[in-house]
Amino acid sequence: MPIFGTSILSFIPRWTAEGGSFAIQKTAEYGFDMLEINLPTTLDFDAKETKRQLDQYGIQGRLSLNLPTSCHIPLYPENAIALITKAIDKVGEMNGDFLGGVLHSAIGTFTGKQCTADERIIVRQVFTELSAYAKKQGITLGIEPINRYESYVFTAANEVLQMIEEINTDTIGLHLDTFHMNIEERNFYDPIIASGEKLKHVHITESDRGMTGEGNVHWDDFFKALGEINYQGPLVLENFSSEITALVGPTSLWRPSKYNSEELAKGSLLFMKEMVAKWYNNSQLI
Repeated sequence: MPIFGTSILSFIPRWTAEGGSFAIQKTAEYGFDMLEINLPTTLDFDAKETKRQLDQYGIQGRLSLNLPTSCHIPLYPENAIALITKAIDKVGEMNGDFLGGVLHSAIGTFTGKQCTADERIIVRQVFTELSAYAKKQGITLGIEPINRYESYVFTAANEVLQMIEEINTDTIGLHLDTFHMNIEERNFYDPIIASGEKLKHVHITESDRGMTGEGNVHWDDFFKALGEINYQGPLVLENFSSEITALVGPTSLWRPSKYNSEELAKGSLLFMKEMVAKWYNNSQLI
């Protein structure tokens, strides 16, 4: 059975000690198994205290990181290595085994051209070094491809999988997000099957970032594929409500949301459980 999780963005716009405590409480109250914590790029984050609170409420925690402009790998590889290395250390302090997120580039940083061969060499060299560092601590890195309007480095699953094959490492995996898949992938089935055991983390998000099941994502194809590879990792809800006003700009919520954050969280959790029950049971009969 996969792990049913949610993101801090279901409750707060960014991590703070006070806001984090609130998010942890609500994660447990709404019935999730896990909370994904998107680290601040300052890495001002008390990992040990956060782990204590997670344990207190009986939920798991996973960390993710999105690179800032100053760490865009093709331009600033050394900065990126330094930041991601410190983030890996934070995972270790939490006794965790995974760091995901947009680790390949800074969201919104572009050159106006496709990712060049030289840039891909730089990215591959960075992750070769980071893979070795993470392996020493027993930590897996999950790289999240994002859509063409947010990055030009990795926008689809096959690009990340190709780099993993080139590096020949089992310390790097794939972190998929259905919002970005809806833009960049030809379907929701093939990338999951191609990923297989390399799929380590999943963001569950509707095409309009609203209630799952009410948009354009082909959920049956998606969960059928998850069932066929017997994915047992986290399914992390990542939808947003304009009720959290600080998220309106960063997530482009230019119209009022139909649901508040509690309705989105509870409704989407129920949807995820129903889809797992439907397709994992079927897959075991094939």
